[in-house]
Amino acid sequence: MIKTALITGATSGIGKAAAFSLGLNGYRLILTGRRKQRLEELKTEVEQHKVSCKILVFDVRDRDETQYALEALPEKWKQIDVLVNNAGLAAGFDPIDKGNLDDWDLMIDTNVKGLLNVSRTVIPWMVERKIGHIINVASIAGKEVYPNGNVYCASKHAVDALSEAMRIDLVHHNIRVTNIAPGLVETEFSEVRFHGDKERAKQVYQGYEPLTAANIADCILFAVSRPPHMNIADMTILPTAQANSTTVIKK
Repeated sequence: MIKTALITGATSGIGKAAAFSLGLNGYRLILTGRRKQRLEELKTEVEQHKVSCKILVFDVRDRDETQYALEALPEKWKQIDVLVNNAGLAAGFDPIDKGNLDDWDLMIDTNVKGLLNVSRTVIPWMVERKIGHIINVASIAGKEVYPNGNVYCASKHAVDALSEAMRIDLVHHNIRVTNIAPGLVETEFSEVRFHGDKERAKQVYQGYEPLTAANIADCILFAVSRPPHMNIADMTILPTAQANSTTVIKK
């Protein structure tokens, strides 16, 4: 039986890597994001590997748009086995007294409310079938707080808490929940955080070997491929050179 995986934020980074990892391991894919051209290009790429794929263009921050896009799926595509709540971002790197309110809204609306908007539509479909696996992509920032991380860390602490809450509420329905907490992963993350400053973003990953999006996709695949009686509840994945949020050994 072919399984279905829905991945949010699939246009880049961990989401895109997860699309290939799950697609090449037998899943048909529902890929979502805001950037239509990127989604179309990704669909073409994965379909070259004989992977069945649908794309949905919407912003997870918009509750009505999210629900409409998901509810419009054909019934057989609503039988989602794996939901990867990957859409998320950091915006700004200021101390709390100088934080940009628009950045705060963007992070909270995407990282917390966006995850909830998608989950609230998809979870009842899993409950009805008494099966499913939810992967919430959080961060080491959901485990500890670092200077100037304030609201981003708060949003990822919320994801960490929601993962635990989902696991408690959904265990009666045979639904597994896994929290994935990566450390430093070289993606577009820092470029987005620094509002397009590519040079500053590049410096974040210099002097050591950071994780790649494919590394995290491997962890997602590992979690969803465990036997049915086994649930990987929480994974924190760091580069060897990183001990915690602020301790990174650079050459």
